[in-house]
Amino acid sequence: MNSYVKDLMAEVKAKNPSEPEFHQAVLEVAESLALVLERHPEYRSAKVLERIIEPERVMMFRVPWTDDQGNVQINRGFRIEMNSAIGPYKGGLRFHPSVNLGILKFLAFEQVFKNSLTTLPMGGGKGGSDFDPKGKSDNEVMRFCQSFMTELARHIGPNTDVPAGDIGVGGREIGFLFGQYKRLRNEFTGVLTGKGLNWGGSLIRPEATGYGAVYFAQEMLATRNETLEGKVCLVSGSGNVAQYTAEKILDFGGKVVTFSDSSGYIYDEAGIDREKLKFVMELKNLRRGRIKEYAEKYRGAVYTPLDPGNDYNPLWNHKAHCAFPSATQNEINENDARNLLKNGVYVVSEGANMPTTIEGVNLFLENRILYGPGKAANAGGVAVSGLEMAQNSMRMPWTRDEVDKRLHMIMKSIHKTCVEVAERFGTPGNYVNGANIGGFLKVADAMLDQGIV
Repeated sequence: MNSYVKDLMAEVKAKNPSEPEFHQAVLEVAESLALVLERHPEYRSAKVLERIIEPERVMMFRVPWTDDQGNVQINRGFRIEMNSAIGPYKGGLRFHPSVNLGILKFLAFEQVFKNSLTTLPMGGGKGGSDFDPKGKSDNEVMRFCQSFMTELARHIGPNTDVPAGDIGVGGREIGFLFGQYKRLRNEFTGVLTGKGLNWGGSLIRPEATGYGAVYFAQEMLATRNETLEGKVCLVSGSGNVAQYTAEKILDFGGKVVTFSDSSGYIYDEAGIDREKLKFVMELKNLRRGRIKEYAEKYRGAVYTPLDPGNDYNPLWNHKAHCAFPSATQNEINENDARNLLKNGVYVVSEGANMPTTIEGVNLFLENRILYGPGKAANAGGVAVSGLEMAQNSMRMPWTRDEVDKRLHMIMKSIHKTCVEVAERFGTPGNYVNGANIGGFLKVADAMLDQGIV
């Protein structure tokens, strides 16, 4: 099997050069699936994994728009429709200068397994643009979104491909995108999730990824007869996922001591209580300010600017019990993982997509800590997107409590799948194998049923 994985990776790298994040995502899954392919040669002979690795469809397009000074700007737009074996393509749109084909392919690949784990009938996709909404006026963002959707609209639909938000795409952007889709297609359908509550959105959708990561951590702790009560937690990021991760940690009696953004991070040893969290939400969601303002307002907090020359992130070098990486991919490297372990962290629940490098993951697995990989731990966001799709189809909104209960049950179900599958394949406690194999089996069986397509 080692030679199979080695040959597979050589082919993936040859076909997809200069896409390191995609190579990383495929390698992690392939190493887990070696256990399955040994027992089930039918998957190997039908080249199921090879077909999942190859996107069903890739769209790349020009997005021209004019800024407030009347200058023409040009960005690049993408949509990766990865796999539709169990349902319409589902996955977010990311607007960030770092967006490129390789990053979106890694995200779409991860999404296939994540969506499968939710138990909901959703395939995997991802998209976005190298457009940066930071520092842009509402009118500039609107003009960009309208231009982006003018091309994207021909490729998506409520039964074909249902995008959502991601980094750089919040309620404002989803609103502009939806308005343009409705104008072009002359129909009001659930083609996007993360919509406003008064025009088809779901309660709990903004909170879902963060809440879900905490629910997953609570389930992992329950296997050791523990809870989050009294636990010190490191949270990275300060956007939607980080904010609601912190809120749910507080609900469970935990203590959050960090937040970050692309300029640096704050450490507040006293803990970020509800009043301080409210300030962060206003700072980031309304004023779109920088996290260093937190340290200016709360004198007990320490702000540390980002040092690109460092080979570690000091945010992960504080005494704590739990870590919730909620910013972006590969934010925890091998040095960071060592620092987390050295400082007493034994629970890591990933709110971001693939925030830990393979070397860091291996350290967590070797030390047998409670490590919830993103495709399991952060599946709450897409799970509630699926619930939003269901409500749109019925033209009937559910209450906040009902959606939260369904989210909690889905996260419990994902955790149960990970635990049971890991045990069945001889690696008890390994949530990476549990998530990868559990997500793969459902998709693989559907692909066998549907023939070579």
